[in-house]
Amino acid sequence: MKARDPDTVSAAIAPIRQVQDNDRLSRLFAAHYGRVLTAAYRVTGNMSDAEDVAQSVFLRLGRGEIPQVSNFGGYLYRSSVNAALDLLRQRKPAESLDAAGDKQAVGPGASPEKAASDRELGNMLRQAISELTQRSAEMFALRYLEDMDNRQIAELMDTSQAVVAVTLYQARAKLRKKLARLKRGML
Repeated sequence: MKARDPDTVSAAIAPIRQVQDNDRLSRLFAAHYGRVLTAAYRVTGNMSDAEDVAQSVFLRLGRGEIPQVSNFGGYLYRSSVNAALDLLRQRKPAESLDAAGDKQAVGPGASPEKAASDRELGNMLRQAISELTQRSAEMFALRYLEDMDNRQIAELMDTSQAVVAVTLYQARAKLRKKLARLKRGML
């Protein structure tokens, strides 16, 4: 019996694995794209940015091996929130204010001044969130932008509810201070 070269066997199997990974990626995209896009939009406040974030999350999966995780929806969701936060951190504050402020819709009956004020406050909040630590920002986004409770966040992030509660308390305190400074700077 002739022994096979491991490199030859790997090279022969590689195209089969690639087809299987592409098929799995297509199924994951179809099942989770909407949730990934929505999570990114809630963090960025801008549909164009949210689409870019969602695309980058799935492109990263397509470039590498798809990880084996028990809750893939949760994994993609966290990836989306983290990528959106990274996008906000990369931006200059003025760029974020201009880009996000111009694309938000004005509700019916709202005065232009109220709409501008709401956009400005939302942009200041996004800027302040982007300056939190990654873990704090993620927990804050999951709790207050995605309306998850502490138990759900703890499960998703593999930590305790007590850690979530303390982290959120500290994040809110930091955000209050940051928003107060930003508002004073705008007066």
